[in-house]
Amino acid sequence: MKVGSQLTLILGLTFVIHLIGTLAYAFRIAGVRSGHIAIAVSLFNILVLVSRLSNSFQGPFLAKRVEVAISEGSTNTLEFEFALIIATSSIATLIGGLLIPTFQRYAIIGVASFSRHRSMPRLMLRAISYRGLLLLSQSFVLPSYKNVGAFALPARIPLSIILMNFAASALWTVGVLAAIYAGSIDPQIRVTSSTLSSIINGLATIMLFIFVDPYLAGLTDDSAKSSASAAHFRSVVIWMIAGRFAGTVAAQFLLVPAANLIAFAASLI
Repeated sequence: MKVGSQLTLILGLTFVIHLIGTLAYAFRIAGVRSGHIAIAVSLFNILVLVSRLSNSFQGPFLAKRVEVAISEGSTNTLEFEFALIIATSSIATLIGGLLIPTFQRYAIIGVASFSRHRSMPRLMLRAISYRGLLLLSQSFVLPSYKNVGAFALPARIPLSIILMNFAASALWTVGVLAAIYAGSIDPQIRVTSSTLSSIINGLATIMLFIFVDPYLAGLTDDSAKSSASAAHFRSVVIWMIAGRFAGTVAAQFLLVPAANLIAFAASLI
């Protein structure tokens, strides 16, 4: 594969991974509004499969790119390319946030369809059919200016949750990239370095799955039971997306320090 085509493919895979990660919020909202939270989450898992498939290809392509750069003595361009990859994750997150209203509507239609037929293969076929794609185009809507007020920090959301979502997003964005980029810092231990992304991702996983996700899951249930207002839930979602976007931007500044940390850790093994 040509160098330019390979980089384009990596950028495309990165875009898909972060776009789907952001659209998860649309399915939460759809679950609340339809009253079928479990079904909405199950439907989202279809997109998760696409994201994980993209992720499984991204790593090897990145590793091959570093290997070629090392062998050709052209590692000086890698930092720019990795910065471009991280920038793509920011763009995908921003676009995903703007598409939340559209996918929220489309997801509600999907939830209603699945509730009637209870067949995932049938739903997937309907989604890619002409009628399904027409419904997607008809669901398209830009975020309303009325939601600008939702940027006011919700009174009942701990600032710590927002900050942890920001930090976890930054670490999660840079984890695998830093592990692979570390191979260009010390090529002799590049294989070891490529396996140490958990040094960075481990902390992100703890913050996401022990603090952030449980809080958001509880709020989703509260909103479905009307214990929390729709406006409050929407405001929290907006801040979560904003934190995720800010985290991908911050990842630009973490790439080199994180890669150096991983290279150091690999040298100690």
